[in-house]
Amino acid sequence: MSLTPQEQFKKFLENSKNVLILIPENPSADAVGSAWALYFFLENKKLVPTIAFSNNLSQKYNFLPKPQKIISEISGARDFVLSFDISRNKITGLRSEEKDGKFIIYLTPEKGAIDPRDFSFILAKFKYDLVIVIDSPDLEKLGKIYADNTDLFFEVPVVNVDRRSDNDNFGQINLIDVTASSCSEILTLILEDLATDLIDKSVATCLLSGIIGATDSFQKKNTTPKSLATAAMLMDKGADQQEIIRWLYKTHPLHILKLWGRAMAKLNWHPDSQLVWSEISLEDFIQSRANPADLAIILEKLQESYSDGKIFMTIHNDTPASSMALIKTADIEIAKKIYLAFGGEIKRGVLKIKFEKINLSEIGKAVAEKIKKVI
Repeated sequence: MSLTPQEQFKKFLENSKNVLILIPENPSADAVGSAWALYFFLENKKLVPTIAFSNNLSQKYNFLPKPQKIISEISGARDFVLSFDISRNKITGLRSEEKDGKFIIYLTPEKGAIDPRDFSFILAKFKYDLVIVIDSPDLEKLGKIYADNTDLFFEVPVVNVDRRSDNDNFGQINLIDVTASSCSEILTLILEDLATDLIDKSVATCLLSGIIGATDSFQKKNTTPKSLATAAMLMDKGADQQEIIRWLYKTHPLHILKLWGRAMAKLNWHPDSQLVWSEISLEDFIQSRANPADLAIILEKLQESYSDGKIFMTIHNDTPASSMALIKTADIEIAKKIYLAFGGEIKRGVLKIKFEKINLSEIGKAVAEKIKKVI
């Protein structure tokens, strides 16, 4: 009799020690809650989990217990083995040094010269036994983590946890439930079945945070009776619903909310360059009683709200004859390319570019086209 995906997942975990948890570049509250919860659950299970994603995390998640092993790029995940056949000629001495940008290995054979045919170069296995991808319809949404480590996904078993109907089913195990409110809900039921006693307060808090974030505090249509029952169980495990809501939905000053609303009303999406941008007029600043210094918060909110975007920009008139574009991206390589193409000034992770033009729409379209070419 064939095993269900959930039974397969349980069996994989039983045979794993080092587990890599991956979430998209711009993780949602659901992705963060799910990944953090799974991390602490696996620690309670005496496994060694690591979370990886290529982005900076919003400060609004600071209230969650923080995993110790969070990385932004996968390095040192596998060894490269230089093998020498000593059946005919033993090695009696070995030393190494770094010189002129090279790592040099010196070998002393027991007799005669070393035959190059006795050498072989071997790729060892990855140190991870299992990869778990959460809240991603395809591997490309993982950004650099996937692009720089494609071999990992062919050599290590992949578990795919998602609720989208358009998911690519890229995992060896696909834990997909389109009727669930969130990945956090899916994981709650799975972890409860695996070992409900390992769902402590930290795990429950992270899972409930994900469900609340995905359902907009149970206001969205994806909220179901199962979602509410799952949330109630997590509260019984120690999750504080009111504290989570305070942190996830803590209010900004009224002028920020007004400016955010006006920015959202003029939002533009350029899929070829994965650019999300909005033009902010002088009237927007006047009506919201905000100023250009507030745009850093608007950029952060854009980044939090649009997981498909990689680059985020606002444009406003800084003088009657010129304009200023503010650009933010979590991808360091893309940031370098944009800076080389436009110049400007980088301050606190935001690139400022001045234009001697005042038509914001034209500037936005021109920037989008240029970014498309340079990346």
